[in-house]
Amino acid sequence: MLKPLPLANAVACASVVFYAFLYLLKLIAPPFFKLLLNSQFLGAPIASQVPDLNFANFLGALIAVACISWIFGYLVAVFYNRFSG
Repeated sequence: MLKPLPLANAVACASVVFYAFLYLLKLIAPPFFKLLLNSQFLGAPIASQVPDLNFANFLGALIAVACISWIFGYLVAVFYNRFSG
């Protein structure tokens, strides 16, 4: 049995840390960021679709990532508990 709140918190925290890592990577090493992001999509030029770096974009996307990943983690635990029993 999975506890929904701890799983949701863990998924949200992991997603926020990963997003912050990618943001810092784009600031520090843009070519490596481009290589890493494009390689996840079999070489499609996805990195060119990333918006400009500013604090407002970062904060808005960070809040959206945290909320959506928390909801996803919570729903995974709820559905897992319902269907495993």
